[in-house]
Amino acid sequence: MRPWNPLSGTGQPPAPGLMRSQSHCVQYHEAFGKFMPKRSAEDPRLTMVTEIARALPEATRQIYGSHAQFLIRKKTFSYFLDNHHGDGIVAITGKVLPGDNKALAEAQPRRFYLPAYVASRGWVALRLDVGKIDWDEVRELLLGSYTLIAPKRLAEAVKAEM
Repeated sequence: MRPWNPLSGTGQPPAPGLMRSQSHCVQYHEAFGKFMPKRSAEDPRLTMVTEIARALPEATRQIYGSHAQFLIRKKTFSYFLDNHHGDGIVAITGKVLPGDNKALAEAQPRRFYLPAYVASRGWVALRLDVGKIDWDEVRELLLGSYTLIAPKRLAEAVKAEM
């Protein structure tokens, strides 16, 4: 017996009650669809960070809810954090040269902070929710972190273009 194809009408249809008709689905959506939350558009800050990061060789992005992880091969070079653990902050994180993370956080505490879990490994977070965003500074943090994390050949190629 051939399986049922609802488009051509060939084959044996399933037993009654096992499959809802298309009209039922339309009626359900009309009745309840207006109460269902619509998927919101991506945060424009994340979109811009993604454009900058994906311009780097072999960079990829993974989305985890409202957060994003930027990788070079299997190594993370940045995170986009939106309300991480309920802190209300939107920021990007990246690796910097030894000691620079503490120096930045101390010099400009309104804009930079030491992110949980990774600050001890030389990472810093740049807030994107306070004042006007300096996209050149965001680009600089992403490029710097990428060159510290990426394989030598890729890092040197990016440095040569800077």
